[in-house]
Amino acid sequence: MSKIKMILLLFILTLLLSGCWSKRELNELAIVVALGVDKIDDEYEISIQVVDTSEISSKQPSSGRSPVVTYNSKGKSVFEAIRRMTTLTPRRPYFAHLQMVVIGEKLAEEGINEPLDFIARDHEFRNDFDVIITHDSTAKEVLNVLTPIEKMPANKLLNSIKVSEKSWGSTLSVNTDELLNTLSSKEKSAVLSVVEIEGDTKLGIDQTNVERITTPVILKYIGIAVFKEDKLIGILSEEESIYYNFLNNKIESTVEVLSCPDGGELSTEITKSTSNIKGTFKNGIPKITIKIDITQNIGEVNCPINLTKDKSIHYINKKTEERIKEQTKKTLDTIQKNYKLDILGFGEALHRKDPKKWEKTKKEWSTIYPEVAVNIEVNVATQGLGTIQNSLLHNSKE
Repeated sequence: MSKIKMILLLFILTLLLSGCWSKRELNELAIVVALGVDKIDDEYEISIQVVDTSEISSKQPSSGRSPVVTYNSKGKSVFEAIRRMTTLTPRRPYFAHLQMVVIGEKLAEEGINEPLDFIARDHEFRNDFDVIITHDSTAKEVLNVLTPIEKMPANKLLNSIKVSEKSWGSTLSVNTDELLNTLSSKEKSAVLSVVEIEGDTKLGIDQTNVERITTPVILKYIGIAVFKEDKLIGILSEEESIYYNFLNNKIESTVEVLSCPDGGELSTEITKSTSNIKGTFKNGIPKITIKIDITQNIGEVNCPINLTKDKSIHYINKKTEERIKEQTKKTLDTIQKNYKLDILGFGEALHRKDPKKWEKTKKEWSTIYPEVAVNIEVNVATQGLGTIQNSLLHNSKE
């Protein structure tokens, strides 16, 4: 009897496992790679960038059409606008392959919680796409710009933010999960990278934008946006963004230009940077210490300096330490005095150190934070000199 029951159970299971009851054919879907959200008057304007699969396929010759198509619709909510989009698109928009969400500057100033609610709630959206903010343009205009090299503009936006983050340090890749966690935190404020259109917006939509050697319209990241709760209140400059990332332990590599003892300049490549934020309470007063350990190589030398001497390397280390300390202090002063927002997580560091004292402090943290004393310690070590030791200027002087 038990064998018969087992056979029947296996038979029922095979019936349940066979087929795909919720399957969707590729030719029934419009694959969305980028989503733009703007606020026009009292309505949300949604823009989607949809892939034309026949134009990006390596097996089919290109017809000369654009590899992506953008569609736009409006609604009282993001959900309504996206559903209304079906009156325009030949297929139902499919968001499982979304790579980038672009939020318009005007909407960001009003607050991003409402549009993020739908994105976080809908089961079709994954949580690994990046979120960015526009500057001096709408999300719709940004998604309409055709980009060279990368056929899909969404890929360009994603790759640029990640390459810049690794090699220059002025951007910050923030996915939805990270953003939502920060927005729900009472101890830290959110930041997002900012993109702007460089050139005539009207030309960016034209196919000729990718058919010239010099591209007349490009999408460029200009810095990092600072939020108070869910509202955009300011943008750190490119330089400030780099030194914010030094403080935030997000620098993988960047370049520092230093003056030489006898005139001229040299450039160093930061190859490793590690920062550690520690909080403490002294006599009930919160204090912060930030230690930054840096490893660098000599990248370019345009001055007569003898790199074979220890004193020269010591000089370079000292100059790098001084510059990074000076610039991080300036950036921190801007964050504390101008924005008065804890975007570096000082509150979290104090909470970890002493939860009981933090409980007493957090109620007044917004007024205490701008005056918190911060000690920045920078330690630099130079490892590589490149394939040659001394510069041609030094050799010619000799």
